Amino acid sequence: MLSAAAQEARAVSNPPAYILEPVAKGRAQLESFAQDRAAFPGEVLLDMNVTYLDRQIYNPATARYDRVRLRGYQDARQTDPSGADTPLVGPTIDVRPGETVRVTLNNKLPQDSTCGIGGGSANTPHCFNGTNLHSHGLWVNPSGNGDNVLVSIRPGIDFQYEYNIPADHPAGTFWYHPHLHGSTALQVSSGMSGALIIRGDRMPTPTETGDIDRLLKQPDGSDIAERVLVLQQIQYACTDSNGNITYDCQPGQVGGIESYDQFGPGTWPASGRFTSINGQVLGQLAPAVAGSVERWRMVHAGVRDTINFEIRRKIGTAALGTLAAADTDRWIDQNCGKDVIPYGVVAQDGLTMAQVQMRKQAVLQPGYRVDALVVLPAAGDYCLVDAAAPAAASVNQQAPSRRLLGIVTAVDGDAVNGEIAKYLQDWLISAAERTMAPDVAGKVIDDLKNDMRLSSFVPHPDIEAGEVTGQQQLVFNIDVKQPGGTFFEINGQPYDANRIDRTLPLNGLDEWTLRSDFVSHPFHIHVNPFQIIKIVDAAGNDVSALGADDDGDPQYPGLKNVWKDTLWIKNPGTDPSTRYTITVRTRYQRYIGEFVLHCHILDHEDQGMMQNVRITLPDGHGGTVTGHH
Repeated sequence: MLSAAAQEARAVSNPPAYILEPVAKGRAQLESFAQDRAAFPGEVLLDMNVTYLDRQIYNPATARYDRVRLRGYQDARQTDPSGADTPLVGPTIDVRPGETVRVTLNNKLPQDSTCGIGGGSANTPHCFNGTNLHSHGLWVNPSGNGDNVLVSIRPGIDFQYEYNIPADHPAGTFWYHPHLHGSTALQVSSGMSGALIIRGDRMPTPTETGDIDRLLKQPDGSDIAERVLVLQQIQYACTDSNGNITYDCQPGQVGGIESYDQFGPGTWPASGRFTSINGQVLGQLAPAVAGSVERWRMVHAGVRDTINFEIRRKIGTAALGTLAAADTDRWIDQNCGKDVIPYGVVAQDGLTMAQVQMRKQAVLQPGYRVDALVVLPAAGDYCLVDAAAPAAASVNQQAPSRRLLGIVTAVDGDAVNGEIAKYLQDWLISAAERTMAPDVAGKVIDDLKNDMRLSSFVPHPDIEAGEVTGQQQLVFNIDVKQPGGTFFEINGQPYDANRIDRTLPLNGLDEWTLRSDFVSHPFHIHVNPFQIIKIVDAAGNDVSALGADDDGDPQYPGLKNVWKDTLWIKNPGTDPSTRYTITVRTRYQRYIGEFVLHCHILDHEDQGMMQNVRITLPDGHGGTVTGHH
């Protein structure tokens, strides 16, 4: 029997839909975006204003709150618009396969003369007060009022998005954010993003896979406790007496972001800001129960940082005090000790993997999601740490020092004395014995006994070489050699809104070769995910197998055959000779229409590192239908 404190901790760490996980400073939470499934069966309804929000963000370097005025999402029914303590993060949308999500965006921002005709080059950041919405990772219609990022919702305009979630959509962790070309980075870095969770209950059968949600149950049949951790780099700055940008906002000043002078290599480390969790900087997360298995849904909703997620047992009783970002490496050494807690990664980008991978670090690039089964082995405090990583693994192209993300406390429960991997394996086997149908229980249990395999829960079948019907090549580049500026390109061309770069057949199966000629970039394609076949370094070594060594960079080993929608395309230098070659395969299923692929360093996308893709019907003769009749 759990103690009263443990029962409270379990309830708090498994919040209801649309409520952010409680954090420090009064356990502040975003207002509820409630929806009545009884009144509107099968529908999830959100009505959100896009407007300027007056908020405050804790600055550990000064031990005070900075006032900011940033663009954000607000419940259209909210009567009090102030809400200084409300975090700058969107609500968590909670949905089930077969339901419809309707999101009405009401653009309440001021008019913007740079929107539309006369706005200058399409690849010059512009239209900062226009907006739209992207449901990142969802397998839904990209056209009309579906997941359409090619529409522009101008100031004063309302528009309703409608995401019809297929009944066979994989359960998992997804997210949403603005995606208007020219202003995406500025709006996302203001905190305009939120998690989108699809909860499934499909039982695997002898012939079809199911949702891992059916396995992750407590003995009483309830879902295990979970945490949704939206990781953001919220950008803002002030001006000094000479009108120059400064990250040292003084009392009385209001920080903001109104141009792209806060983006570029090294700008995030130079700002001295801290990555936030659910809009809170260095927050105290809701307590956990020692020995309890929790599902942590991590979403990298930032623009310009690489997060290498670690959990360390905290030692001593030192308070945070005034803590500058540059000093956190020393603070972690003194207060977080050497005891790194392993956890079991079960999904990447919302898609369940073929086996649980035990890790002490999980690298999240912008756009990534990682689902992990976490067990805090004993009562006490634990540090959540953004660990150091090689320069080649980092968006900022330099080896960052460690950063503190927050603290979580485990209350008394059932302490874990042995290896966490064995404890987790035994727990999963026990869960399978309780939850799985008789015709699949034996297979699921045998899989779990064999390296914690999850073959009954992988949402997409492997794509074999013999199934491939076409080839695609993609090369990222930043051209710094042409006179007149820097050009962000894919396959030698900056983005052109009027050009269709790839016309691909519905139900085709392509093998893509992905490279970068100039530093590294996270590749993201909308609608259909891809399976990683191999990741070959410049010396010709495949570093994607579990246990491979990529010169100490932990992000690629273990990705072979994993399904994702966003992937780091690595080049540790500025010359094609140092680039990696990545091979992935994908199916174009169910949906026709136009969407985009792009670099998920979003200021790169805003400046031209994007392409238009059209999926269309085949013509029956080996080509595609290109006309309208």
